[in-house]
Amino acid sequence: MEEVPCEKPDYDAWVTRHFLTGAELTADELHTLLDRAAELKNNRLASQALEGKSVALVFEQPSTRTRVSFEVGVAELGGTPLILRGDELQLCRGESPRDTAMVLSRFVHMIGIRTGDHAPLEELAEHGSVPVVNMLTRDHHPCQALADLLTLKERFGDLDGLRLAYVGDGNNVAASLMVLGAKAGVEVAVATPPDLAPTPDAIALAESVREGSGGVEIVTDPEAAVAGAHAVYTDVWVSMGDDPSVASDRRRSLQPYRLDGALLGAARPDAVALHCLPAHPDEEITAEVLYGDRSAIWDQAENRLHAQKALMELLCSDPTP
Repeated sequence: MEEVPCEKPDYDAWVTRHFLTGAELTADELHTLLDRAAELKNNRLASQALEGKSVALVFEQPSTRTRVSFEVGVAELGGTPLILRGDELQLCRGESPRDTAMVLSRFVHMIGIRTGDHAPLEELAEHGSVPVVNMLTRDHHPCQALADLLTLKERFGDLDGLRLAYVGDGNNVAASLMVLGAKAGVEVAVATPPDLAPTPDAIALAESVREGSGGVEIVTDPEAAVAGAHAVYTDVWVSMGDDPSVASDRRRSLQPYRLDGALLGAARPDAVALHCLPAHPDEEITAEVLYGDRSAIWDQAENRLHAQKALMELLCSDPTP
């Protein structure tokens, strides 16, 4: 039998899309993705977009919601998830993100990474020939923001014109809420102490992608942020990677930003409480609010699965020549 040569695909002609900050999506794509996430929530096995495909999920940080939602999501889309801890890869022995990306791209169809510094993620994306997804870095947490917007859409319908108040540390979660919220038409008000405010780069990125009624407001007064808000959001006061020596000062500085019944009561009567978890009851949020009737936090956690499935379906669509 005559041997037929195997022609190498023209990878350079393919469009590989990454999801690093959320700014990579157009506003139309974002709204379409959220609509698709709602469809996949109603019928979890409706898509087999990853059938026959493998996804490398790299975890250099501990994880509950991110790991479980991505692993289950890949499997429900028909793919094979490969869970890789940071200490299992040569990254921990000095292999560069560039070399790691070039190798993994030969084996898998998508790479997700949960890590610390944002720069290695950008290096993976620069040198990878498959989609790279930010599952969390110190600068951005865009997959969480997708789930947050899906939760707001379920509660209030149209996102354009909603007001979301974030109170506490102006961290990666706040940055992603600003970017994707502003793109979705949400007015995002962030209340933090001046020394814990979001970075100028995060604010500038959010302002550059704003659509419709979307925008960003940075204040120090939590009650000013929650006035007229449809949702009040908080996160832990001391995150992974924060210097333990400043933890007590940070907690002291953030005391006025605790999400309690009084602060939630200063928002709209139909406002919901949001938290990306894990929570520390009676530190950044009271148990009364966390487990109360106005909490949408557990819907938020579930929606990580559905929003990320819609994202992976989009990114792993057949490459476009």
